[in-house]
Amino acid sequence: MRISGGQARGITLVVPKGDAVRPATDGMRQAVFSSLGARVIDARFLDLFAGSGAYGLEAVSRGAKGGVFVEQNVQAAACVRKNIEAVCKSVGRETHDLTVVQADARGVPAAALALGVPDLVFIDPPYELIADLAPGLFARLSDALASKTDAIVVFEYPGELELAPVGWTLQKRLGKGARQPTVGFFRQMRLTTDPR
Repeated sequence: MRISGGQARGITLVVPKGDAVRPATDGMRQAVFSSLGARVIDARFLDLFAGSGAYGLEAVSRGAKGGVFVEQNVQAAACVRKNIEAVCKSVGRETHDLTVVQADARGVPAAALALGVPDLVFIDPPYELIADLAPGLFARLSDALASKTDAIVVFEYPGELELAPVGWTLQKRLGKGARQPTVGFFRQMRLTTDPR
């Protein structure tokens, strides 16, 4: 697995052995970042269920200012740290604006917001957990992102699943078909005031 674009394009990412993570494909990440375009530049991100850190590190390669990776698995978190070093070396930047929080991403731990409210949130959880975790996760993100309602949540999930979190709008969906990965771009619904 490699970084698919930006200054660190081609850098190989290490992935823990076994089935601890299911990395996002290079093609899917490339499609996601093509869709995000210039929104990545100078953005802060939160990478939940980080795995190898591929989504967040792709953002770093493409000009993100900094961010936080949340990963509970010890081996996967160690891989994220190694990958941060490799990508930052390639890009020619320090690692101080990139933090790994070893915790359960379902709770959106407070430490994940220590560097500020993110502009982009990447979520790539184990597929079998999505139906149970998505409602609570989006509810916590509604609170965490309350001051930044233009933040985008990029959520990878299987194509046969439909996500319609309360208070959120699906703006775009990449990928189609059952048993194929798909990515939804979600934004919080804006409250409108009654003009009367």
